[in-house]
Amino acid sequence: MVIPGIENGLGMSKAFPESVKSGSSSPIEGAGKFFSELVSKVNEIQVQSDKAIQGLASGENKNLHEVMIAVEKSSISFQFMSQVRNKALEAYQEVMRMQV
Repeated sequence: MVIPGIENGLGMSKAFPESVKSGSSSPIEGAGKFFSELVSKVNEIQVQSDKAIQGLASGENKNLHEVMIAVEKSSISFQFMSQVRNKALEAYQEVMRMQV
């Protein structure tokens, strides 16, 4: 069984694409693009989850299991985004603690 990477699972681009590595733009722009794509993708997943819940409540969608899958996918993607943010903050704080 092949498990796809994280960048394939959420449809995001790499944090530091090859154009950044070649020196055409800064790594900060690449990281900023990564985080903005992450937030927008998580928001899109949460909107889909809300639509599925509304469809179930209004009687349009009769598949409870599909709604629950959408809700869990939304929850997991939000937890993933939160952990990425926490790790980025920890890395920033570690760099700021370094003595020059």
